[in-house]
Amino acid sequence: MGLFGRRKSREERAAEIAAQVAGGKGFYGRTTRAFLGREDYARVQESMGAYNSGLGVQQLLAAGAPTTSAVVVSISDTGQLINHDPVVDLVVQPSGGGDRITLRTIVSKLRIPRTGDEVLLVADPARPGAYLYAGDGATP
Repeated sequence: MGLFGRRKSREERAAEIAAQVAGGKGFYGRTTRAFLGREDYARVQESMGAYNSGLGVQQLLAAGAPTTSAVVVSISDTGQLINHDPVVDLVVQPSGGGDRITLRTIVSKLRIPRTGDEVLLVADPARPGAYLYAGDGATP
């Protein structure tokens, strides 16, 4: 411990800056919002939302949250990349029946699901009745 308390790691500082940019708060967020147009700033926020939902899914799976299997009906590319992984729009049909679900999510470029593949979904605790993409169940 230093004279002024514990110093933040680079990862912690980068996460803070990313949160400021996505929220439009703080120096970095206001500057980003000022230099980007409304449409481009909305894309930044969508990308950050997809990234954060991926982190949330990892935490839910580690905590033992139940998963639901679903079959991919269609997949389309959004043209966005996060850490070189594509952001896609997935339409899935739950295996137990029910309505089709549309998700915007990040998928691994090494394990992109195809139409007819079985994938896993996790219930979104922030939005009751909504789901998050949890991958294909295979360990990467």
